[in-house]
Amino acid sequence: MKSNDQPEISTRTEVLPSLTTATIKRVQEGVAAAGDRSVREIIAKTLAGLEARHQGLMEPRVDAGIRRFVLRSLIHGIFRVHVENSEKIPQTSAIIAANHLHHLDPLLLLAEIPAQPHYYIVGDARTLYNKWWKRFILGFAGGVIPLARIWKEEIAVIQAAKAGRQDLTELAQTIEETVPTGGDIPTLRQIDRIVLGILAQGDGMILFPEGRLGNVEGQLHLPLKRGTVIYALRAGVPIVPIALIGTHDLYWRKELTVRIGEPLYFDQTNRPNRQEVDVALHKLQEAMQDLLPTDYQEPTGSKLLRHFLNHMLW
Repeated sequence: MKSNDQPEISTRTEVLPSLTTATIKRVQEGVAAAGDRSVREIIAKTLAGLEARHQGLMEPRVDAGIRRFVLRSLIHGIFRVHVENSEKIPQTSAIIAANHLHHLDPLLLLAEIPAQPHYYIVGDARTLYNKWWKRFILGFAGGVIPLARIWKEEIAVIQAAKAGRQDLTELAQTIEETVPTGGDIPTLRQIDRIVLGILAQGDGMILFPEGRLGNVEGQLHLPLKRGTVIYALRAGVPIVPIALIGTHDLYWRKELTVRIGEPLYFDQTNRPNRQEVDVALHKLQEAMQDLLPTDYQEPTGSKLLRHFLNHMLW
């Protein structure tokens, strides 16, 4: 996708990361993944398979109980996990809405929520498929909707190049020519069809309405994206607010908390208007904020395997 086919990149409300050597290396790896034909093919194949659900075809996916057992075993072997109020999650189709602090978050949720209904996640396509072992595991497990989109680190490179960083000019040009923003209409409509199809067939979704990784425990990155409540209103399913606590900075045997709130129910409407969406979004924001700690203190002391655990899913 060429840059002139993409919507303008806005950074007015985005705090961009510093361009350290590590950040630039990550961008270079991300750009390489965006240009990798095998990555593009698996994204297209996965999305096509998910859309085929409308014709009654089921995409390959591992049993949710097996997936939960494997993830739970791995995560509990590394961290100390506490789950609060698990009984509040409905046994029917629902959307789980959680704050987002680390790439581990969706895996942590899949390890702790019930196996039924079968929950799907929307994930950054290049983070999902940038390593061969990730492609192998996800090809077996399924349950992921890959979204190809631009990273905030890449936006930072583009802005720095425009501001005069000549050493980043070539990389910025490659980003604009290679990396899709994820905001084009065909992509958004395809994701909408897939998500609504999943909910209509009785399965569930895990979504992160902040739309990006946060960097402060106990705080939401506002405003929340509207997509979560629009899906809930159109599909007629409840939203279950969840607070993830402790996942921003990971290390061996750290205590992680999954705090589950009361489900939010709304009247179903095929074409929700602005007021309905705003009311639902306000209720969701309040519910998520009420679950988050107001005085979180990062533990002190030894933090074994900190670097490895914080970067293992990059």
